[in-house]
Amino acid sequence: MCFDLAMRIAVAGGTGVVGRHVVDAVSASGHEPVVLARSRGVDLTTGAGLDDALGGVTAVVDVSNVTTLSRRTAERFFVRASENLLSAGRRAGVRHHVLLSIVGVDRCPLGYYRAKLRQEAEVLAGPVPATVLRATQFHEFVDQTLARVPGPVAVVPRMRMQPVAASELAAHLVEVAVGEPERRAADLAGPEVHEIVDLAPQVTAARGLRRRVLPVRMPGGAGRAMTDGSLLPTEDGPRGRITFREWLDAEVR
Repeated sequence: MCFDLAMRIAVAGGTGVVGRHVVDAVSASGHEPVVLARSRGVDLTTGAGLDDALGGVTAVVDVSNVTTLSRRTAERFFVRASENLLSAGRRAGVRHHVLLSIVGVDRCPLGYYRAKLRQEAEVLAGPVPATVLRATQFHEFVDQTLARVPGPVAVVPRMRMQPVAASELAAHLVEVAVGEPERRAADLAGPEVHEIVDLAPQVTAARGLRRRVLPVRMPGGAGRAMTDGSLLPTEDGPRGRITFREWLDAEVR
């Protein structure tokens, strides 16, 4: 059973890499997007502007993010943002809160992943009916990884991944948002499994960059999880159709 045919759907982090696609997907589905971002006068970490922005909103899709590997920094952001979104959502009568999370977040001891796991718990225990959708890394993740260490040598982690196009992830998030809350949705992944060290040279070549790719295995349990398939889905679920090569070819046209 779905909610109203026409809805106002708020997108937390709606100006980000995934958020922009979610905003487009909301519009394409015939709904009205409401962008929650500092550039639109909304601060998720303080709650400023949230009450006004969530007026008349039926569902919230949270794809907000913070760029850090620090568990403390990530947890502080995710917990504050979620608490503020949920509190304002309860006051506004929001009927569905959807959180984007990561496949394997419970199997990898990376600090950022532990912070996302804490966020999942906060959302599912919150005052607004919620759904957590775990997805694999998106195709754009390779570009993001390459950008973290600029220069002639591109340092990338050894990592098995099953990337999905951000546009397909966004469309699926909207489908979840207009449906009934279900606490945990089936994991979403892309159509193919890759090693990121194999994808990085394709990206640098397509972008016309002369960078040597240097694969590095991260230490400890996080490194093991990234290489042993812990970040891949373990059960059947929805799968994107756009391959990494198809996405890259479209990006560089």
